[in-house]
Parts: sequence; structure tokens; C-alpha cells
Amino acid sequence: MDISGKTVLVLGGWGLVGSSVCRRLIADRPARVIITSLNEAEARDAVAHLQREIPPDAAITLIPWWGNIFGRFDERVIPREQLLADPITRRRMINDILDDLTDDILDNAALYQLLAEHRPDAVIDCINTATAIAYQDIYSSARSVIGAFEKGAGEQESMERLLSTLYTPQLIRHIQILYKGLKDCGAAMYIKIGTAGSGGMGLNIPYTHSEERPSRILLSKSSIAGAQTLLLFLMGRTPDGPIIKEIKPTATIAWKRIEHGEVLRRGRPIPLVDCPPERGVKLDGTLSLKQPDAAEPTGENLKAPFIDTGENGIFSRGEFEAISSLGQMEMITPEEIAEAVVFELKGGNSGHDVVAALDGAVYGPTYRGGYLRGRALERLARLEEESGIPSVAFEMLGPPRLSKLLFEAHILGLVAGSVESVMAGDASQIAAAAQAVVGANRDLRSRIISIGIPILLGDGRTLLRGESIKIPPFRGEWEIPTDAAAIDTWAAAGWVDLREENIRRWQDRFARIKAETGGAEAADDSSSRLNFTHDHWEEFKTIPAGKIAAWIFTVEDEGARMKA
Repeated sequence: MDISGKTVLVLGGWGLVGSSVCRRLIADRPARVIITSLNEAEARDAVAHLQREIPPDAAITLIPWWGNIFGRFDERVIPREQLLADPITRRRMINDILDDLTDDILDNAALYQLLAEHRPDAVIDCINTATAIAYQDIYSSARSVIGAFEKGAGEQESMERLLSTLYTPQLIRHIQILYKGLKDCGAAMYIKIGTAGSGGMGLNIPYTHSEERPSRILLSKSSIAGAQTLLLFLMGRTPDGPIIKEIKPTATIAWKRIEHGEVLRRGRPIPLVDCPPERGVKLDGTLSLKQPDAAEPTGENLKAPFIDTGENGIFSRGEFEAISSLGQMEMITPEEIAEAVVFELKGGNSGHDVVAALDGAVYGPTYRGGYLRGRALERLARLEEESGIPSVAFEMLGPPRLSKLLFEAHILGLVAGSVESVMAGDASQIAAAAQAVVGANRDLRSRIISIGIPILLGDGRTLLRGESIKIPPFRGEWEIPTDAAAIDTWAAAGWVDLREENIRRWQDRFARIKAETGGAEAADDSSSRLNFTHDHWEEFKTIPAGKIAAWIFTVEDEGARMKA
């Protein structure tokens, strides 16, 4: 397709990949680009930024559009929870998903009206459909229904909420509306920016949402992504329809910006709270997953150096270093994805069209991603030094285990300074020193518990915590019985554990890391034999938290990726 003079609709054009696609499209001078986002401010912001990149002699019109494309047009700006709270709109949502596709459902669909109004020649879909559907969390909805039946109250609403969450009917209805809309508006091509749901990793993926490993929610996202790919495959085999393509990145996509400032979660700041040792709760009998009076507000919000990866979230240096590390999700840049998309749109063969080649077309980590990763980490480190604020963990990525490991490694660095010192030290003394640091350092303590990561003190019974905690996850009950085994499980999954036995665990893993790197004779090995050499581990004179967390996920948790 010759893009010049054409109309292109970019779904999710404000996001990290979407904005890169829009910038790349401008170079080929389309007549119009419709840029959509969930929120009005985002859509207008995307248009404002891209407007400055249009050449003076180019006649390109940028049009903002906002709202939820998965619902009705008249309800596209109303939050899903608000729609579900109303019995009438909730029932209509269920009917729109489960009923036959009628003209009424089609004509009222936001996506169909968007396509009918602008009649694009091509549609580039950068919305993470699998996440939008799977993260509605059918498991929590099912537990609510079971709980309602057991209590004998509220069965109808909880059952209706469960019906509105059914993944497959939602995806099928979306594909039906998409196909009918593309065909009726005369679009020549549809390109989907898909996902593997796991950053290219397998069932041993260490990242979860506090459930069992592998995460059912994560696997649900992969399942929906795979189902969508096969539905697109069928769409592409339908006569007289548009050309269908899918680009499926399988790595961490980064980045949008690197700054020091306020850390936002879902667009809102994270208030800092504090729980000094004298306010620690005793783990006797039950543990409250939500306890409003557990911590006191500090009056400040969480601020630190961060890297913004767009819709995937804001990460600390340690989080970004861990997930993008060799053997973890690694990294690809949005510009590379945009280049492949436009190449396919213009009739090229990028080799990454999953619809054309389901087997072997995934787009893995890249040389550029690896090269620029180093630059990003250098800038994050420089911002840490300039601000005097360590960028350890924000608990947006999941699992809480990563935040726990990063903060434990950080505390060991404050106490001992190096891998060698931890290995050579006395575990009981290190544990006591770690608890003393946590007790004395209010800022450190606050940053940990404010993101939902509790701190288990050395007695194994005292917990420093905020109002909400990530582990154990909410399972429909706010009070959970505790015993020694449960505490050990929770501490391993997402509590900063200051007990002596955990210090010994760190000493053991440090010894294993050093052994795997080779003895003294390997210190000067400059060959390609080892992935991680002595200089990678900074000669064991420091405690590089992100690298160590990546090693734990890769080796100890057996969570490495098999293919690049």
C-alpha cells in the first residue's frame, strides 16, 4: 500500500508502540491519521506531540479519538466498574457479549462507529487486547460467586459480573465487530501489534500477579493472545476481506522516558506511609490483608529515578535491569516494531507477520535493544547519584518476589557493602545489622511498605507493613490464619525477610554465583565462554541488586527463556 494520501487509524496511538507507529507513518505523508486512546487527555496529548513533527510542507491531518472500543459508543468514556455497578447497563453488557450479533449491537458498538465514521484505508491496532480482557480476572469473579452462594446473599449480581467477565465470548464478539467494521468501511489492511502474554518466556516464567506459578491470569492473557492470533488467521483467510497481519513482540518493549520524579501507578501518585518497629503487628492467629491503621502517612509521595515503558508501566532501575536482563524478558525498542509495521503496510515482508507464518515469526530481543539497555541503565544510575535516592523497586511489574529480592539485596548492600563481605560474614550478625538499618532508616522502611511489601523482623512474628500487602493475595477473605509454614511461604513470595535463615540463603546463593563464574583462573578470561564474567558481577565488590535478582529468576527459580 502507498501510504501517501491515505487515511490510517491507529488504535492505542498514545501508547509506547502506538506513538512510535504514528511518528513512523508521518514520514510517508498520509492524508489523515486518527489517533485513539482510552482517555481524552491522552489522545489530545498524542496529537499535540505529533503535530510538531509534521514537516511544514506536508498536508497531514491528525484527529484525536478517545474511549473504550470494547463497549458501546454512548458508554465509551464511562469506567467499566461504573457500568457493572448498574443492573441495567450490566445486563446490557452481558447481552452484547453473549447474544447473537444483531444490527443493534453492531450499530451501537464504539469500534464499529469509529470505523464507519472515518473509513480508514488501513488500521494499525496497538491496543493490548489480551490484557484488556484477561485482566478482568475471571478467577476473582468466580470466587465472588462461590462466596455469595455460600453466604446466601447477592448471588444475582455476582453471577452477572462473572458472566460479563467471560474471556472467550468477549474476544469473539470483538473480532466479529472488528471484521464487520473493517469490511463495511472498505479498509484494505489491518495490522495487529499482538503479544505472547509472557514477554516471550515459557511456563517457567517467574513473573506472577501473586497467584501460583505460572500465573493463571498471565496464562489467560497468553491464551487470549493466542486465540486472537488464530481468529486473525481465520479472518485473513476470509475472501473479500482486508489483508490481515500481526506483529508479535516477545521481549520487554522500552522505553518512553527516563526521569527522576513522582512515581505514578495507574496515573496516580503512591502515598508514602510508615510503620516503625514499635507499631509492628504480631502474627498471632490471623493476618489482615487490609489494615487501614497499620501505618501512618508521611505526607509525601513516592519519588525516585524511573524509566517509563508506556502502558507497560513505570519501573525502577532494579526492576528494569532484572526484567531486561539476558535470560529474562530482555528488550526490544518500539521504533523497531514501528519499522516492521510500516514495512508490512507498504507491502514488504518483515519476516515477523504471525498470520503469514505462525511458527517462527515472533520478534525477539534485538541488538539495538541490548545496546540501548546499557545506556538506559547508565542514565538511571546517574540519576540515582544526582538525586541521592536509590531506585530499587516500585512493585508495578510483579511478582512481589522481585521487589522483595531487590530490597533485600539493597539492604545487604547497606549492611555489608559487597557479595564477598556477605559471604564472609556471620549470618546472625548480618541479620541483626539489617534489622537495625531498617529500624533506623525511616525512608527505606517507608519505601518498602508503601508499595505493599511487608518487612518480617528477625523474630519471625513481627511484621512492619502498610494498609495493603501484596502477599498473601486476596482470595475472598480478609482474615487468613497464620502458622509457621504460611509465614515461610509468604516471606519467600513477597516479604522482606530479615530472619537469620534468610541471610544464610543469600550467602548460599552468593557462593553459587561466584562458583558459576569460575575460580580465580577465570577472572581474566576474555573469551566468549562465559555469559557472566567477574567484571559482570563487578568483581563481587558490590551487590548489584538487579543482576542478582535476574540470576535468581534464571537459575534458582529455573525461569530462563530458552529462545532469543
